[in-house]
Amino acid sequence: MKAILGRKMGMTEVFAEDGTMYPVTVVEVLPNVVTQVKTVETDGYVAVQVGYEEKKESRASKCEKGIAAKAGTVPHQHHRELRGDEMTGYQLGDKITVDMFKAGDIVDVIGTSKGKGYTGTIKRWHMSIGPKGHGSGYHRGQGSFANNGRCNNRVIPGKHMSGHHGNKSATILNLTVIAVDVERNAILIKGGLPGPRKSLVIVRSAVKSQLGQKPVVKTLINRAPAAEVADEAAE
Repeated sequence: MKAILGRKMGMTEVFAEDGTMYPVTVVEVLPNVVTQVKTVETDGYVAVQVGYEEKKESRASKCEKGIAAKAGTVPHQHHRELRGDEMTGYQLGDKITVDMFKAGDIVDVIGTSKGKGYTGTIKRWHMSIGPKGHGSGYHRGQGSFANNGRCNNRVIPGKHMSGHHGNKSATILNLTVIAVDVERNAILIKGGLPGPRKSLVIVRSAVKSQLGQKPVVKTLINRAPAAEVADEAAE
């Protein structure tokens, strides 16, 4: 399994030679610099820590400067750990680039969902709305708190109630890579991805087996919209 860190830039559409339209999300993937190598002997597990987006040295902490000095690179804005059998061959200072993926690959995307603040049960848990007429008095309530005679001294943990909605780790499985633009450091992934624009996402190889053959991605003829979104990332 392979993985890389990128930034969600927005959605657009691209067309194949036969007129097929693919709705895609453009993920900007700048070179990931390996800043630490985790091993079983030293850390108890195997992974690589990568840095994303360079940071001014004057704004880096002593810890960040020390990590960058050992790797022979500059401090970075963000650090993430990537795991997988194909990630074990990298050494300090190596760069992981977007060309590790290709069109037609099946991937999972991990991100942080959009935060929606404090919401009620109708929006948060998709509960049904009560009757709206005849003096019902119950429209958007949370329903019964009864526990069926069990543990009646409290509300059993896990009860669907109103509260903070969103801003949690979310993973979308089995997405298709439509195209990889090495020149613009961009991956075009079919469909939507979790999180708002400019949020960080991890693109990794799919972990669940596929039923049948992989989908066929046809040759694209119009990539101008995707190029415009990718160019925004470079500015």
